[in-house]
Amino acid sequence: MPDELVHYRVDDHVASLVLDSQHNRNALSRQLVSELYDGLATAEADDDVKVVLIRAEGRTFCSGADLSEASDQGMEQAAGVLVDLQRRIATLAKPVVTRVHGAVRAGGIGIVAASDVAVSAADATYAFTEVRLGLTPAAISLSVLPRMTDRAAALTFLTGDVFTGRDAERMGLVTRAVPEDELNVEVDEICASLAKGNPQGLRETKQLLGRPLVERIETLGPDLAQLSARLFGSEEARAAMLAFLNRRK
Repeated sequence: MPDELVHYRVDDHVASLVLDSQHNRNALSRQLVSELYDGLATAEADDDVKVVLIRAEGRTFCSGADLSEASDQGMEQAAGVLVDLQRRIATLAKPVVTRVHGAVRAGGIGIVAASDVAVSAADATYAFTEVRLGLTPAAISLSVLPRMTDRAAALTFLTGDVFTGRDAERMGLVTRAVPEDELNVEVDEICASLAKGNPQGLRETKQLLGRPLVERIETLGPDLAQLSARLFGSEEARAAMLAFLNRRK
């Protein structure tokens, strides 16, 4: 059996789902996504759980799609998986909190944006690098664009520049940014506060707040998955990605 890539535990009404696939920077492989779905379903079905926390081991929160698998199964399917994952987080009957540290890219940013509360280390790094590879952050834009201001999205999407957790807080992408040595305390306090809520109150309030996001995912998701696939398969993007890989050697 392959090693477990998502660890699950429950403490004080909080179910923690810990991404632990450090060999590929917690990329969204088929195995990791399957285990993440299983953890979300288990937490949703457990009456003792009121809050779900997604966090990660290693120095990368999540690097996005596993491109080695995406090339085999087709980019439209890979983008569809990311659309579905954002939908699953947004429609979960319990609030989802993300604890973000280190580097977060591509689909990892989609997980952060789809969550109800995102707490980031101030020095965590974010970047929408797709533009430099002849691509666009189509699938993750489903949850990212409702969070960020229009001006912040334009600047970060079009430049591809790296920005910090502190910047992400100012832009609206994350709820709060704190020094990394304070991250655990901040997350614990927020989860404890959420866990004081009545289950029905939490469920109905999340549904109320998340209705526009869920409708956006349902309406635009299929077209944006197709856009990702079309751009990923284009000659221009292939040339840009090859040049990028050659520069890294």
